[in-house]
Amino acid sequence: MTVEKATPAKAAELTQDPPRARDGPEKTLEVAIGRALRGFRRRQEVTVAELASRTGLSIGMLSKIENGNTSPSLKTLRALATALSMPISAFFSQFEARREVIHTKSGEGIATEETGSLTGPETRLLGHINAPSSGVIVKPYLVTLTSKTDVLPSLQQGGTQTIYMLEGEMDYRHGDKLYNLTAGDSLQFDADSPHGPEAPRDLPLRYLSIVSAPQNG
Repeated sequence: MTVEKATPAKAAELTQDPPRARDGPEKTLEVAIGRALRGFRRRQEVTVAELASRTGLSIGMLSKIENGNTSPSLKTLRALATALSMPISAFFSQFEARREVIHTKSGEGIATEETGSLTGPETRLLGHINAPSSGVIVKPYLVTLTSKTDVLPSLQQGGTQTIYMLEGEMDYRHGDKLYNLTAGDSLQFDADSPHGPEAPRDLPLRYLSIVSAPQNG
């Protein structure tokens, strides 16, 4: 069995290019700033010496910033952004901000206005995440029908909607078309068109309805 020794070129690759697994959001702000700076500089094929000349910073200071070993001032970040023609906000794009999590136990959730109706389905909101980074609001609902109803809601809202059948069978209308759904089936559609459940065939019936819409929609 032979073991290949790293050549100088391969060794350089290992030290200069971080593993892909580390390219995601950073937990340390200094490291995130350093990684962003190094990435922009390399993509523009600017050497550390050239960047030092453009900004008036020392090569040693630039090395510390790129390695996440120092916290640069706003004045320094502005000088670097100007030298590389990049927005100053780009330095923070890989910083891992607080992520929102909603944990809803079985049987919990917020009952919506349809729940109190004797003729409508029981609808519970399982969560409500407003993700600034994505620009999207996501609302998952659990809808339950336990008996044949006289009135089934016809809905219409912005964004997209996904239906996932958990139990039972029904026809679901979107626009002028009907789609037969049984347990395990899913349906995704533009929620701008009128839509809603019709003709439940196998009760009780339960499905998830996940609505995704723009934050400012």
